[in-house]
Formats: sequence, C-alpha cells, structure tokens
Amino acid sequence: MTRYLISFPSGAMDHIPVEEMPAVGEAAHAVVREAMDAGVLVFGGGLAADVDPVMVAGDGTITAGTYPQTKEFDGGFTILDAPSREAALEWAAKLAAACRCAQEIREFGADAAVGN
Repeated sequence: MTRYLISFPSGAMDHIPVEEMPAVGEAAHAVVREAMDAGVLVFGGGLAADVDPVMVAGDGTITAGTYPQTKEFDGGFTILDAPSREAALEWAAKLAAACRCAQEIREFGADAAVGN
C-alpha cells in the first residue's frame, strides 16, 4: 500500500459559520472513524495555530519561521495507507464533503530503509 497526505489550509474553512463548526467536526470525525475501521488511517489532526514554526539547522541553531520559499502550512491533515491512488482520492472526497472544503492530496515516496 502507499501512504498519502490529504490536507487543507485553515483558511479553507473560513466560509463556514461558527455555529456550524460542531457539525463539521462531527462529520470529519465520522470519516476518520470510517478510515480507522477500514484500516487505512495512519494519523490525522490539525497543526496548532498558536504555536509558531521554527527551523532547526544541523548545528542545532534555531530560527523562527519556515523555509522562505515555502507557503504557510497550517490547517488539517490526514495520512492514509491506501491500496491505490483511486482509493486515496475517494477518501479525500469524503473528507472534502465532511470538512466542506477541497482537499489537497500528495503521495509519499517509498523509502525501504524505513519500511515503506
């Protein structure tokens, strides 16, 4: 199986009224439970918006921020171990419906040294 990152930026949900967010959360958690039951969920969650990212160099130097060329990465993500790209796209569609926003999907490269 192949691992996939399914994600969305936090701003993608700005169109959802605050009073509807509990329903969105419940719908998203239902998809996550379904993925768990199907045995494809590896990990999922949202990045803490109140904790700033830092860069750590090889010598241990710590600087605030991210790579200059990197767009801001925030919001929610799910990592799946799916049998095919088509299956991963189906899960992404379920998450998009639950979260009421489009999902970006990327495939992790294989690395035999770590067992995938």
